[in-house]
Amino acid sequence: MDSKQRILHYVESHESASGKELRELLGISRQALSVHLRELIRSGKLVKTGSTRAARYHLPDRTALPAVVSRRLSLGALDENRAFEDLAIRLNVNTELRPGVRALLRYAFTEMLNNAIDHSEADTCEVRLALDAAKVSFQVRDRGIGVFHSIASKLSLPDESTALIELLKGKTTTAPRRHSGEGIFFTARAADRLVIRSHRIQIEWNRERDDVFVSERRHIEGTDVRGEIYRSTRRRLENVFAEFAPEEYNFEFQKTRIHVRLLKRDYVSRSEAKRLLSNVEKFREVRLDFAEVESVGQGFADEIFRVFAEQHPDVEIVPENVSAPVMAMLRHAGYSGPTKSG
Repeated sequence: MDSKQRILHYVESHESASGKELRELLGISRQALSVHLRELIRSGKLVKTGSTRAARYHLPDRTALPAVVSRRLSLGALDENRAFEDLAIRLNVNTELRPGVRALLRYAFTEMLNNAIDHSEADTCEVRLALDAAKVSFQVRDRGIGVFHSIASKLSLPDESTALIELLKGKTTTAPRRHSGEGIFFTARAADRLVIRSHRIQIEWNRERDDVFVSERRHIEGTDVRGEIYRSTRRRLENVFAEFAPEEYNFEFQKTRIHVRLLKRDYVSRSEAKRLLSNVEKFREVRLDFAEVESVGQGFADEIFRVFAEQHPDVEIVPENVSAPVMAMLRHAGYSGPTKSG
């Protein structure tokens, strides 16, 4: 049996296969496997769904259109768990998804729906679950006041862009008696892709690219949340929490990461440093990701690594992905600790 026949036999017996599975089966390189797959796809013997690391390969008769279920829900007295169960039953999620993937989906969907219930000030929202051969996706769409506007107005922040930065840090909530402010932070890490769009701001967390993207879009009313989780993921929900709520901190949410470039690429002043570090004293470890930041000034660096450090000795500030020119200024300002690559 040659390599192509072995691929077809494996896919037939397993319903689908990833590139990694097929490489391990044949003991060949990624490049060599690509040659076989291209020929099988060109000849119509295989069908590819998904892309890059999430790609799956199927026999043509095994590839179905995505299964979709959607509902318009009244938010008054809505139970997000019951709403999820209703959609999950109709989509046969318990049978179609492995337990670990189901747990990630349940957490992400219910957290985002709960945000719409408690914060959107809308009467209704639309929800959607979709399942295809490569992934399960969800959407929660309301026409309320908008997530960034809600945070900015209720926390007296100057604008929605500032609200976005506060949201990214975690532990930001407009209802502290009922919420910890952890939902979006951890949902973004539970999903392979999470996009939140409100008014003119869109933010995307992309696990495959290991990055966060902020962009300006056409104005929309309310908030639109869309998430994707690959069916092939081996990620577990408990590990998602363990990274930022580790045992060393009694499993409490005490670590965060701030993508410094989301504010700007060049920093000079102490006021910029104060804005960046606003409210991070609620954490015990703060990782500042300086990727793509081109330069920082002495006042900016001094405010973080001397002034803030002296005022909050219990908070560890750890710079990551720092260029040589930026690191030189951090060292000049008194930073003497290690750096991390992310």
